[in-house]
Amino acid sequence: MTEDILINVTPQETRVALILQGAVQELHVERTSSRGRTGNVYLGRVARVLPGMQSAFIDIGLERAAFLHVADIWEARPRDGSNTPAQPIEKLLFDGQSVMVQVIKDPIGTKGARLSTQISIAGRMLVYLPQDPHIGISQRIEKEADRDALRERMQRLQPPDEKGGYIVRTMAEDAPELDLQMDIEYLRKTWGAITQQARSRPAPTLLYQDLSLAQRVLRDFVHDETSSIQVDSRENFIKLHEFASTYTPSVLPKLTHYTGERPLFDLYSVEEEIERALGRRVDLKSGGYLIIDQTEAMTTIDVNTGSYVSGRNFDDTIFKTNLEAAQAIARQLRLRNLGGIIILDFIDMENAEHRTAVLAELNKALARDRTRMSVSGFSALGLVEMTRKRTRESLAHILCEPCPACAGKGQVKTARTVCYEILRELLREAKQFNPKEFRILASQLVIDLFLEEESQHLAMLGDFVGKPISLQVEGLFHQEQYDIILM
Repeated sequence: MTEDILINVTPQETRVALILQGAVQELHVERTSSRGRTGNVYLGRVARVLPGMQSAFIDIGLERAAFLHVADIWEARPRDGSNTPAQPIEKLLFDGQSVMVQVIKDPIGTKGARLSTQISIAGRMLVYLPQDPHIGISQRIEKEADRDALRERMQRLQPPDEKGGYIVRTMAEDAPELDLQMDIEYLRKTWGAITQQARSRPAPTLLYQDLSLAQRVLRDFVHDETSSIQVDSRENFIKLHEFASTYTPSVLPKLTHYTGERPLFDLYSVEEEIERALGRRVDLKSGGYLIIDQTEAMTTIDVNTGSYVSGRNFDDTIFKTNLEAAQAIARQLRLRNLGGIIILDFIDMENAEHRTAVLAELNKALARDRTRMSVSGFSALGLVEMTRKRTRESLAHILCEPCPACAGKGQVKTARTVCYEILRELLREAKQFNPKEFRILASQLVIDLFLEEESQHLAMLGDFVGKPISLQVEGLFHQEQYDIILM
């Protein structure tokens, strides 16, 4: 199956869509004003050490202090094979200390960035570990003979003065030695520049910034099944062409500048897909549908048959809907970049073979995902629990914000509920103050209700407090907003 990569670039943001068989499989958005920080290396300053939590807050110059746990401190790694750190964090860090750290997880929601003191720098073929004299091989390279051969090649290519180590990425499996050698030279030169800056600049400061989204696409996303990479900006096409010429020459034949009249994302219906990816409901071709609810703690996905009716029996209808849903769920996880704990509520199946087949279909559909995840079997309640590593904000969190009317609840109080709140608040005000008149400012719906169905209750309250009560529509107020002015 061939894959197309679309890169839409504007001065304010870069958007990337991965298209497989005409359907959008992944969406990536990077905004100039809030570029992701995963992979960035900083010289930070220890703001506070928390012995009780075996962690520390590090000032790296961001809005919120970043978080460093003792398990992510290279010097504290266990040396006896256990999970116990070699030293407690209070023996390793102190307030005000300068420390070189790397962001391993972007700030998400109210949480600051997650840090590690073990630095890794990614190249095209290799990942450089300047502090760890170890050669690791990607888990995707499964044959032991191939792994041993790659390890021997790397040991032969390493410079005599090398003190660090490397992780060999999947795309290095069939790479010529010249490409590996160029990657080693690039990574060592980058590390040299980082250490030089760390010695000469004060904390907190940025020492190294990871590649832009468009550059990372050329480095990480392109594989043998990629048929084309289209860029709709001439200026950025030239930059990417230069980058590819140096670091990813095999990508050059696939890289093209899109010059069509229609916007690139419109041509492949990506804009429509983005709109659908922000909704709760996902319709399946059969007539069934998914309901996706994303919260701070977890994401739940509920499968429903909808209007789908199979030609055989109800069990067959449920089974086919669940099979289709398994494929759709895997795609939605990638498309929306949902992470953390995910609960899948498939339609109940009594047939054990059907449950096994649905679980197998789900795992098969998830195999294309580049993000690490784990999937459990069906629980006693018929739910499938899974986790997907959360490394950056979801698509909804990047493109949306909580509704100002409902503050993220997903619902608002009825106009009648607001009316009764106003009446109670007005009574409280009347007991504390003695104005000549009370004036209620509220939305059109609330005022209309006071003028019609709730007019008797409003008149009764006016008689009770012995003051006139006037009404005024405030067009800028949403339904739950109101104000009581003492005249």
